[in-house]
Amino acid sequence: MEILTNLFWGGVNGLISYLSAHVITCLVPALFIAGAIAAFVSQAAVLKYFGPQAKKLTSYSVASVSGAILAVCSCTVLPLFAGIYKKGAGLGPAIAFLFSGPAINVLAIVYSAKLLGYDIGLARAIGAIVFSVVIGLVMALIYRKEKSQADAQAFAMLTADPTGKSIWQQVAFVGALVGVLIFAASKNWLVMSIFLVAVAVILWRWFTKGEIVQWLKETLHFTRLIIPWLLVGVFVAGILTVVIPQSIVAQYVGGDSLFSNFIASFFGTLMYFATLTEVPIVKAFMDLGMGKGPALALLLAGPALSLPSMLVIRNVMGTKKMFTYIGLVVVMATVTGYVFGLIVS
Repeated sequence: MEILTNLFWGGVNGLISYLSAHVITCLVPALFIAGAIAAFVSQAAVLKYFGPQAKKLTSYSVASVSGAILAVCSCTVLPLFAGIYKKGAGLGPAIAFLFSGPAINVLAIVYSAKLLGYDIGLARAIGAIVFSVVIGLVMALIYRKEKSQADAQAFAMLTADPTGKSIWQQVAFVGALVGVLIFAASKNWLVMSIFLVAVAVILWRWFTKGEIVQWLKETLHFTRLIIPWLLVGVFVAGILTVVIPQSIVAQYVGGDSLFSNFIASFFGTLMYFATLTEVPIVKAFMDLGMGKGPALALLLAGPALSLPSMLVIRNVMGTKKMFTYIGLVVVMATVTGYVFGLIVS
């Protein structure tokens, strides 16, 4: 009975920690951004860079670095991914964005370099960009026939896009929402308030009541799609922190063997890491004897995936694509960590 109680409170503590740290400052702004993308951003603008007819060099370049200014975790990036995927973005670029969003976070890269060493920081930055492109290309190749029909339908509907807003109005509105997200996440309330006022002014001057209602409806749609699965996943992840102590995990990743890197990658995909929190956790593991290779593998796999995000990805893309994406992340993180460990050892 005591074990069950500990597991329950582990899940509850995980929920409380997540809700207090992320729902207001990160997830809520991200949901409103996703709603804005779905309601106002021209489908043509999305497809110009992420669509199947866009040049691969352009689409994957934009997707692989688009998360650089967003301090988002693997859960907060989900509404943004669902938004561009719904608007007809190609599967490959959408997946590249899904991975790079939390993985290429500039704050996390700098923090990693300062706390864990510049070699790991640089490897994480390069690995995140390369991973996003490679995984996106492989996913697009595997599901090219399945996605082509959906892409064709998206292009067929392109001329019927009812947004009616100029590109610069769309950019200004979404940009102001992104500003709210960035500075709310960094707890810079003064600058966040300025961007919040900018959002209010833009809505007042450029948008009708009907358009605002449509935006709120789209935001509610993403909330219903994501929040239930997200909370279940965070609860289960909290239980896992009770079941799998850090000391036990460090015991299995103490060297730079292929198995150690696989364990680190697999563990990283299951656990939820809030923005930047993966760095001190990995530091603690390294202090307990974790090798540099598994540390890099965990840094690459952890922020990009979590048990909560898996459940949401399945709800957005389906079970088959979810498992393919997970497998690619684990394999690439394992191999990269192993090679990096050989180089620096």
